Amino acid sequence: MKKPNKQLFWWLGALVAGTMLGLLKVEWIDTVCNFVATVYTRLFQFLAVPTVALAITTTLISFGRQRSTRKVFGHTITYTLLTTLAAALVGLGMYLLIAPQNIPADVIGTATAAQEGSMTFRDHIISVIPNNLLQPFLSGNVLSILLIAVAVGLALAYMKESDRKTVLVHGIEGLQELFFILIKALIWTLPLGITAFAAQLSAQLSGGIILGSLGKYTAVILLGNVIQFFLVLPVFLLIRGINPLKVFKAMSPAVVMALFTKSSAATLPVTLSSAENRLGADPKVARFVLPICTTINMNGCAAFILVSSLFVMQNGGITLGIGTMLLWVLISVIAAVGNAGVPMGCFFLTVSLMTGIGAPVQVMGLILPIYTIIDMVETAENVWSDSCVCAMTDKDLRNPGD
Repeated sequence: MKKPNKQLFWWLGALVAGTMLGLLKVEWIDTVCNFVATVYTRLFQFLAVPTVALAITTTLISFGRQRSTRKVFGHTITYTLLTTLAAALVGLGMYLLIAPQNIPADVIGTATAAQEGSMTFRDHIISVIPNNLLQPFLSGNVLSILLIAVAVGLALAYMKESDRKTVLVHGIEGLQELFFILIKALIWTLPLGITAFAAQLSAQLSGGIILGSLGKYTAVILLGNVIQFFLVLPVFLLIRGINPLKVFKAMSPAVVMALFTKSSAATLPVTLSSAENRLGADPKVARFVLPICTTINMNGCAAFILVSSLFVMQNGGITLGIGTMLLWVLISVIAAVGNAGVPMGCFFLTVSLMTGIGAPVQVMGLILPIYTIIDMVETAENVWSDSCVCAMTDKDLRNPGD
């Protein structure tokens, strides 16, 4: 608990310091902050794509290791996909309802993706399908890279065990660990980046337009999480004949801890203990389902990726038709499920996706100062969703006829 709270203290302090620096309206301070913000944006782009691709690959590889317990795994995957899809759709509904307006162009720079808006839905799909291995990496087509990561991960999951497979898997996992270390180093220095982005934002306030736009964006994210938490997930439980209040009361220690640690993995021991000792779940089910859910059941992440992507694309001049929105619902679900153990995974996933389509990634820098609050709420929702999936799977296996 101490480490996450210390990090939160530094991030909030950086936010306050940056805001004060921006309000000073000193030219050389603004210049330095703009430079630092640009550096961090480039570092996000550099680390995001390979980290996310490796995470998706290793997550799918692990699927092949679950074959001995297919029944439990099947229920877990089914409920995970359903709840994650529901979270993304709720986020889409809130986005359409609240409709955050664009940030002024002089704040985020000239949109670089205007040509994307003229692409047809068919062209968009075709552009994702790679025609050779290197082209997506050379052109920065992130969606194609993620498609390759999914294909490689599934292929390795179903590849027969051999020394060659072991070498390949260990190599991929080694690369993933290397990029995790680089990301942890970046996160360690992130208070500097938050200070720069907050200063940049406060220095560029334009008649309340920026605050209004970011405020509506934040409202979409938070309201979507609240609806998923208090309405959608309880409905899932009720459909399976489970009392939501009973489950929440039993799992509340884990949910509260997740809120303050911002880490599903760090909360996992408490989640397991609460499921077994307070909820009464079968230990064999809980100890199998919850570690998997901690890895792949990312309701809050799916909503964040979708809403943030739509917001960034909208600011980049990309036309958001219903076909495009539904495509991004699917992308956000797949990306969230593949977001295994990546620090600040939702943020990096969104950066990588927006980089690939040439949308103005600078918008993500403006979101960064408020991301820590969003991350707290999303993590609590993720652990609550994990708890619901565990409760439903446990009941299914105790009462297979239901």
